[in-house]
Amino acid sequence: MLRYTLLRILGAIPTLLLVIALAFLMVHAAPGGPFDEERVLPPEVEANIEAHYNLDEPLPKQFLRYLVGLTRGDLGPSYRYRGHTVSELIGTSFPNSLKLGALAIVIALLLGVGGGTYAALRQGAFADRFVMGLSMTGISIPVFVVAPVLVLLFAVNLQWLPAGWSGTEGVGRYVLPVITLALPQIAYIARLTRASMIDVLARDFVRTARAQGLGTLRVIRVHAIKPAMLPVLSYMGPAIAGIITGSVVVEEIFGIPGVGQLFVRGAMNRDYTLVLGVVVFYASLIVAFNLIVDILYAVIDPRVRYR
Repeated sequence: MLRYTLLRILGAIPTLLLVIALAFLMVHAAPGGPFDEERVLPPEVEANIEAHYNLDEPLPKQFLRYLVGLTRGDLGPSYRYRGHTVSELIGTSFPNSLKLGALAIVIALLLGVGGGTYAALRQGAFADRFVMGLSMTGISIPVFVVAPVLVLLFAVNLQWLPAGWSGTEGVGRYVLPVITLALPQIAYIARLTRASMIDVLARDFVRTARAQGLGTLRVIRVHAIKPAMLPVLSYMGPAIAGIITGSVVVEEIFGIPGVGQLFVRGAMNRDYTLVLGVVVFYASLIVAFNLIVDILYAVIDPRVRYR
């Protein structure tokens, strides 16, 4: 297992390098620059600023300089948030995204796995069609529609919950963003769980367990749930990274100072290092969670062995 883990980490390095290179070229290909203002700067002032941040160097040299900084864990300074490094900005924003993402993941797993399992046990019945209909609705409706509807209903009309993040304290401000993040994930997980559980329940070892007189709940808990979770695990790798990093739409609508909102502000301000830093951070999370998922395969399914 250790050898496999090391090989996966080494194999992820070329992928990360490719992602960094593409992101670097794309942000530098965008029109304008990080120091473009409404008023035109004198040429000598603009030249001094670019020289200070090494923006006057050729792109290959800038890219190599950035890679050298990454090896030291340095994501560079922010061009628009003066006096702050990109690492500091991400470190300040990430806890908010982590809290929201962790709550959304827990809710999505509990309701998605539970709903998918229930639908699989009632295959073809009204309950199955009802759960899958809700799941399809959750997949079809985008979050930029769900979020304003929830705000209009629970914050404006009923006034049960705050409509935004700023100016409020306590757990109430987490409710609407977490529900918005969790709803599509619940739908995906429920459909994956149902399909996988139906397949597992038809296998020989499950029929043998039932023939021995085991009840349905015990069969599910002891024999069926682990192999049925393998497709869900495959999906959860990038999904967890995406949720924890923060949904751009959700953070913008609710005014949450998370990584997603930070990325949008960086892109709008042409803050090259900030955009690159968030991309590197996000890509690293995806690689890490996919590795964790692959390792969990061997823990959940004894038939899986890495050599």
